Amino acid sequence: MSGHWSTSLLRSLCLGSLAGAWLGAGLGCGSSQPAASGPQPSPTAVAGSPGQPGSELASLREEVARLKRLVPSQSHAMQDVGYHFTNLWFAGQSRNWPLAGFYLAETRSHLKWAVRIIPVRRTQAGEVDLEGIREGFDGELLAAVQQTIEAKDAARFASAYKLALKGCYACHKASEKPFLRPQVPLQPEQRIINFDPRATWPD
Repeated sequence: MSGHWSTSLLRSLCLGSLAGAWLGAGLGCGSSQPAASGPQPSPTAVAGSPGQPGSELASLREEVARLKRLVPSQSHAMQDVGYHFTNLWFAGQSRNWPLAGFYLAETRSHLKWAVRIIPVRRTQAGEVDLEGIREGFDGELLAAVQQTIEAKDAARFASAYKLALKGCYACHKASEKPFLRPQVPLQPEQRIINFDPRATWPD
């Protein structure tokens, strides 16, 4: 990864990509049916009857509202990103390259999840395209980390990792959260995993 591309990406992340306005989607009912002959059911019976447009729409709205309550916050997903990215550092420092590759893949996966929750963030400066930022971050900075893992190059790994941290912070600043300042991890998040690639127990 050339210094030119790294500088360009970091500058892009700092400024934040502005996205277009959200597109809304609506639900509508079909045309009204002619009144049936004979005694008509009460309004209460119609609203509660299965198969009626009104009751189906109400049920759908209730289900959508319920599912929204089950979706975790973006901060929850980002906690997982921090967890895996922290362990990635110690796996690389221990030269446990298969484990480093695992934690890098998990970082990428959970970062995608976090951005799916909020793909565009509204800020005072406008709308920030988090998905666009993620794609650039993954395609350049995390790809550079992957290259050092594949090359089993501990020195280049440390440099690529620190540059990725700068990319993380650039996104935080673009999202108007400069107080979320990352650092090189001081201790691993995972205590039960042995980072030593020469470990033999349990066998």
